[in-house]
Amino acid sequence: QVQLVESGGGLVQAGGSLRLSCAASGRTFSNYAMGWFRQAPGKERECVAAINWSGGNTYYEDSVKGRFTISRDNAKNTVYLQMNSLIPEDTAVYYCAARNGNYYYTLSQQYVYWGQGTQVTVSS
Repeated sequence: QVQLVESGGGLVQAGGSLRLSCAASGRTFSNYAMGWFRQAPGKERECVAAINWSGGNTYYEDSVKGRFTISRDNAKNTVYLQMNSLIPEDTAVYYCAARNGNYYYTLSQQYVYWGQGTQVTVSS
């Protein structure tokens, strides 16, 4: 079992930055691929970024490329999402997710463990 706890969400003006953190506990963190998903009201949950177990392979959804950066610190059992140049369309609940595997994964059904989510609101 893996427990995931997100933090770092909040209210920010357009153009601002936030860094989300997801702390994992319960199993060997370095065995797990990690993903950041978001879900806005009335929309499906989408993967915005994903990272493999070592951090050597990453994925970004097109709308966040060049603005968001996913990273991980296996010594701290934590994955991060640095979000810069935020726009109102980034407003959503952000979730981190984990699964055992060697690569990165971009579909929600591919993940086994989920955090409780953290709200990000970007005002115009």
